[in-house]
Amino acid sequence: MDDRIAVIGAGVIGGAIVKGLVKSGYKGKIIATRRNVEKLKELEELGVSTTTDNKKAAAEADIVFICVKPNDVIKVLEEVKESVKGKLVISTAATIPLRHYKKVVPEAKFVRTMPNVAILVQESFTAYTCDNDVTEEDKKKVKAIFSAMGVCREVEEKYMDAVTALSGSGPGYISIIIEALMYAGLKVGLPRDLALHSAAQTVLGTGKLALKLDGHVSAIKDMVTTPGGTTIEAIYELEGSQIRQALMRAVEKATEKSQKIREKLALS
Repeated sequence: MDDRIAVIGAGVIGGAIVKGLVKSGYKGKIIATRRNVEKLKELEELGVSTTTDNKKAAAEADIVFICVKPNDVIKVLEEVKESVKGKLVISTAATIPLRHYKKVVPEAKFVRTMPNVAILVQESFTAYTCDNDVTEEDKKKVKAIFSAMGVCREVEEKYMDAVTALSGSGPGYISIIIEALMYAGLKVGLPRDLALHSAAQTVLGTGKLALKLDGHVSAIKDMVTTPGGTTIEAIYELEGSQIRQALMRAVEKATEKSQKIREKLALS
């Protein structure tokens, strides 16, 4: 695959996509845009073409990423609409339904995606949904791009708000857990760096193990819990803390917020 790719809005997520492509050894030309040209220097050093001209970038590309905030998406799309007709356009913006992209440029092929910030270390979970004009060949390209940055999966669009709340916002929840475990380590006398690394690696390793168990996540507790041991003592404390309900409520509220943002943008 050597398509020319433009990333409009090379901020945190857009910049991570550019870096992920470079790290994966992508052979095609990559063009990145951002209003603040100074912040594009790091990408230039990686061999990426940069510009502040969104129209120029879109015109030169075969695949166009739009990585701007939801309230800027339609404005940017209006700006480049003549340059993206007939092209594959991939948006990372939350909440915006595919039908609203198609209203602006009916001739383009749109993919709505939800990566997360772990894309910075090529460990994102990215859900994506495609409009009816996206071909199987296009889908192969989307999968190849996001597989270089973690794990990806095509889903029905009706699930995107919930995915946004669970995996899109998820690193925020997990960072609280890692921080809490780190402070727990400090409380029982561990040095800070040891507490942090043991907590973070434990979360990383447990996540990989959970995927291998194919849904039987509770089996992990059984693996480490012995009669009268340390783990059952800790689990007893956790079960009384309402941590499960707190996480479930967090995802539920974030899902509702995603829906409300769309309503506020008059995109329902």
